[in-house]
Amino acid sequence: MKIFRAAQVREIDARTIRHEPVASVDLMERAATRLAGWYIRHFHTDRKVMLFAGPGNNGGDALAMARLLADRQYSVECFLLKFSKLSEDCAVNLKRLKEQGLVSMLELTEADHLPLISPHDVVVDGIFGSGLSRPVSGFPGAVIRHINEQAGNVIAIDIPSGLFGEDNSGNDYNQVIRAGYTLTFQFPFLSFFFDVNDPFVGHWRIHDIGLHPGVIEQTETDYHTIEPEEIRICIPHRNKFSHKGTFGHALLISGCYGMMGAALLAGEACLRSGTGLVTLHVPRFGYNIVQTAFPEAIVSLDQSDILFSEPPPLEPYSAIGIGPGLGCKPNSGKGLKMLLEQAKVPLLIDADGLNILSRNPDWYSLLPEGTILTPHPREFDRLAGESSNSYERHLKQREFATRHQVVVVLKGAFTGIAEPGGRYWFNTTGNPGMATGGSGDVLTGLITGLLAQGVQPVDAALTGVFLHGVAGDLAAKATSQEAMIAGDMIGKLGPAFRSLSSASQPLDTRG
Repeated sequence: MKIFRAAQVREIDARTIRHEPVASVDLMERAATRLAGWYIRHFHTDRKVMLFAGPGNNGGDALAMARLLADRQYSVECFLLKFSKLSEDCAVNLKRLKEQGLVSMLELTEADHLPLISPHDVVVDGIFGSGLSRPVSGFPGAVIRHINEQAGNVIAIDIPSGLFGEDNSGNDYNQVIRAGYTLTFQFPFLSFFFDVNDPFVGHWRIHDIGLHPGVIEQTETDYHTIEPEEIRICIPHRNKFSHKGTFGHALLISGCYGMMGAALLAGEACLRSGTGLVTLHVPRFGYNIVQTAFPEAIVSLDQSDILFSEPPPLEPYSAIGIGPGLGCKPNSGKGLKMLLEQAKVPLLIDADGLNILSRNPDWYSLLPEGTILTPHPREFDRLAGESSNSYERHLKQREFATRHQVVVVLKGAFTGIAEPGGRYWFNTTGNPGMATGGSGDVLTGLITGLLAQGVQPVDAALTGVFLHGVAGDLAAKATSQEAMIAGDMIGKLGPAFRSLSSASQPLDTRG
């Protein structure tokens, strides 16, 4: 799915109106029908609905929704904020609401007392849409603060009032609605994907309002979500006469004294990606551990008893992953530099491999083109410098990927993948239960295994991240988010792959 900037969404709306053709007020009615339908499915008629409408088209959506809910016997109160001239479609819906006569309607100005909100009431926010370019202030800001202080249940139409569609670095979050749910139209806004905005956006849901598909296709954007139909074609095909040599040989350089579990998790996930052979390069003391716990692995022993110090001969391998449980000792740093200078096959760097790299920024120029880096936010800050918020970090991620010609997988709730050409994807699979030790090691192994099978770096990153999230969702269903551990995700990789190989849509893992 494409993700557009707020200005592009408004242009798509306008072009839909011109080319469908459809009257703008009818498109608004279409949107309000989706809003009312969702509300009816989630809330009973015993709860009062209080809708706060601004004078623009977002307010028009709220007024139309109020009328539709009143038709379904909901107790509805509507408050129209008078701080500027009504838009044409907002005025039409105000007239329709008054003619219906079923809604308690009050126009609010700065001089009026704001209504009391009971904790049992449901507030619908339709004050501002996505057209804001500066922080809210004055009377509308006072209304927003009042809602945040009193309301227990808030639903935002399209975008929480006061939130910008992209960069909120200069925004005043005291003047932004805190929604439990945001019901947006056709596409999510970019700002929905950053943790700093989560307390305001809450759970967001997309509602298709039939914007013109041709216009959507023609509108260019660098931003997308990872979709299953795109991932399905990236999975290597397995012919009847295929053998283990057909599907590559992955090398994982991982583990040190006290951290051999990371090597085992990455190794098993790598093998379960479909790759034919997996070699674990580990310190000498790890030999018995790997041979006992992971009999399918080939073992390559480092010259050091307790840590990684030098890569093995690299000729047998079709992809290399390094980092899980590696440690950051000086000898391991020397070994990483040797690897960067010698590697001729696709390379993935994670965890302590990234921490070593960040201490030696002059090595960035040694990164082979197309190398995949898989940092969490703190690891990325070490690589690229501190960021004041997640949006700034996102911009640095894109710039880093382009400058160094690498693929950067920034792990998080919506893991983001930046590729050297400027395209960007957000992943929407996965859940908070995956915030557990070893989860990143599983991802490292999975992506490295896909690389070993010949999947191109960008496609391997997208496929690995998506399947990792699906496996996490399936594991959470089986065990709960609280009890899930990294090994549970490995156990669900098979069903995750099976969901993609099905002719139907993948398993609904989110419930």
